[in-house]
Parts: sequence; structure tokens; C-alpha cells
Amino acid sequence: MGFKNLKLIIFFRVILLVASIIVLSYVLFKAPNPVNTVFLIVFILLQTYLMIRLLDKTNREIAGFLSSIKYDDFTTTYPTKGRGSSMDALYAEFNKVIKKFREIRADKEANYHYFRTIVQHVGIGLITFNKLGEIQIINSSAKKLIGIEAINSIFELSKVSPKLVESLVKLKTGGSDLIEFTREGARVQLSIYVIELVLRGEEFKLVSIQNIQSELEEKEMDAWQNLIRVLTHEIMNSVTPISSLAATVDSELIDHLKEEKPIEPDDMEDVHLAVQTIQRRSEGLIRFVSDFRNLTRIPEPKLAEESISKVLDHIFILLNHELENKDIKLHLDIKPKDLMFKMDKELIDQVLINILQNAIHALAENTGEKFIILKAFRNEYDRPCLVIRDNGSGIDEEALTKIFIPFFTTKKQGSGIGLSLSKQIMRKHGGAISVKSVMNEGTEFTLRF
Repeated sequence: MGFKNLKLIIFFRVILLVASIIVLSYVLFKAPNPVNTVFLIVFILLQTYLMIRLLDKTNREIAGFLSSIKYDDFTTTYPTKGRGSSMDALYAEFNKVIKKFREIRADKEANYHYFRTIVQHVGIGLITFNKLGEIQIINSSAKKLIGIEAINSIFELSKVSPKLVESLVKLKTGGSDLIEFTREGARVQLSIYVIELVLRGEEFKLVSIQNIQSELEEKEMDAWQNLIRVLTHEIMNSVTPISSLAATVDSELIDHLKEEKPIEPDDMEDVHLAVQTIQRRSEGLIRFVSDFRNLTRIPEPKLAEESISKVLDHIFILLNHELENKDIKLHLDIKPKDLMFKMDKELIDQVLINILQNAIHALAENTGEKFIILKAFRNEYDRPCLVIRDNGSGIDEEALTKIFIPFFTTKKQGSGIGLSLSKQIMRKHGGAISVKSVMNEGTEFTLRF
């Protein structure tokens, strides 16, 4: 509305100025008169001055209005009366725009304080900082986890943990790290995750921090409890019959000593059999303890580039006789044929033999076609993988959650350390082992290097 009136005023002033110039031309050429000429010249100059002043004032008002928007200064208000209808209407529009911007800024500040409050109360530690290390946001959880009160730069964290600062600087989007340090005599283990963002042309990092010490301790306690439970079960299974037989033999010998009579051949044979049983069970217990010691003494792998085709051919030669006797077909699928894995060949041989022996055992009760498939390939993340799949009896859901626990076994003659050893070997390779199974359909182990 205001700009429309302003255009009309300018239009009429231009018309009046043009008309004055035409009249001046007529007076000069058709009816010369010094008084009229001077009057017209003064009138034209006045019209020109008023036109320039109007435009200049309008430009200044618009420039001031735009400057207020540029610098987020929405405190200015414009009078809407006494400046002429066109300017009053223009100022009214200015006031409406400023009011709208004021409302937008108020909403923006309300949202900012709302999200800042949320960030401050989130249980995960959050830190944002720019390329210079200047911290923009650090919430209460981050301060509590790190053990600081106030901080302006991430480099000030060097007094807490130099490794923490190094990780924050070096990590890129999607990077994570585990940082361990001691605070007030207690061990703290933090998991940090970093993403890089760009806001208004400025690069900065968003870091999330979590204390996983309690979770690790809880998992560690669960692992110890499972181990103790298995150890207790196995040891009691061996010690109970040994103790019972020893007590029986002791009772028989005491009776003979009291009566001072020689031991009959039949009784001597029973004593001999009992002693043999005690010896056999004792040797079994010794083997069990020896297996446990071996479980804790896995050597560090000596990594080298190995042809997986040659590794699997070697395993096939070792097990070929047993596979033929049990009518089990072994299929190899290696893509590409020259696929190389970085591994310790001797340790991985042990892993493969353990898994294949389990597969052979699972196929024992299969009356139909028996097969084991070994597939070697690189997955979508270019990570070397080896899959061992059989069509055996499968593993039930409850046992599937426990098969990597030391000494847990579903076999009558099994020691229960093969898969646990395999898992540790894969971890020392920086890899992992996983399993999935369906009862009466088969089992699939996956090794990721």
C-alpha cells in the first residue's frame, strides 16, 4: 500500500516537472518575459529539489530498514502518522515486517533454549567444537564424564588425557575410539564417536561420549560367573565319583585291617578296578585343567598374506579320509580363485579344523545327502570372509547362545574349548566369528577377518 502511494506521488511530480519545463520552453521562445522566466526556473529547481529529497529520504528509510534486518536489530519502530499518507503507509508496512521478524527471532530463541535444555539433560556427553578447537557446546554429562567444570578449548583436556585430545582432533566422520584414564583413583573408560558437520560455511565436529566402564564390569562379572559355573560343574562331575570310589576302597581296606585277614583275589580285583577308575578320572581332570590353561595362553598371531585356496586345500587333505568314510561331500567356492587373506595360517588351521569337526559330528545322524560348503569372498565392505555351512542336525536356540562359552559343549566326549579358542583366535586377528543355525536344517559359521 505504501509503495503504491509513493509511486503515484513520484508520477505526479514528474508530470508537474515536465509540464514546467514545457511552459518554460514556450515562454523562452514564444513569449519572452524575464519575470516569468525566472519564476519558472525557480519553480523547476524547487520541483527538482523536492523530487531528490523525496527519493533520498525514501532511500534512507529503506536502507535503514534493511540495515535493521541485516544486523537483527528489530527494536526500531516507525511513526505511522504525520508523515503523509504514502510515508505513513510505508512505515506501517515496515513495522509489520519488523514485528514478523521479531516474532521469528523470539521463536528461534525459544527453540534454541529448548534444544539447549534438552542437550544439557541428555545422559550422553555431547561436545561441539570448530577447526580451531574452540568449544561451542558442552553439556553437563560431558563435563561429568570427563571431570571438568568449565572449558573453552578441547586442548585444555590435555591435563585430563592427552590421548583424548589426540582422538578428538584426528577422528573423522564415523570414527570411534576407546579412551581409558584414571580420575580420582578410579579407572574411567570412555567410548567416543565423532561426526563432522558444516553450518553456515563453518566446519565443526560433534562428539558423543559414553562411559562404558560399568557395562564392561557387568559383562566381565557375567563372564566370570558363567566360567565359574562351568568350571564348578566340570570339576564336581570328576571329583564326586573319585571321592565316592576312594571312600569305598578306604572302607574295604579298613575292614580287612581290623580283621587282620588277607584280601581275597575277587576283592583285590575290585580294589584294582576302583583305583584304575580313580586314576582315569584324575587324568581327565588334569586334561581339563590343562585345556583351561591353554585357553588363556593363545600366542599372538604372526600375520602374513596367505592364499585361502591353499589353506583350504591343506585342510581338505587332512580331513579327506574321515569325510570319505562318513560319506560327506565337501564343496569349495572361492571367488576370486587367487583371493588372499591376512592371517596366521597355523592358528586359522586350528579354527577351521574345530568348526569342520563340529560339522562332521552334526552330520553323523543325517540319513540323506551330507555336505559341507566352504565359501571365501570379500563382502560389500571389502572385508575378507569365510563361511562354513553344513546340512546337519543344527543347534538349538538355547545352546546357540552358549557355544562360545569356555567348556560348554553339547557333545558327550567334547571338551567345550574348541569354539572358545576359535573366537579368541579371530579376535586376535582383529576379526570376528558368528553363527546361525536352524534345527534339522543345518548350521553356518562366518569368519570375518
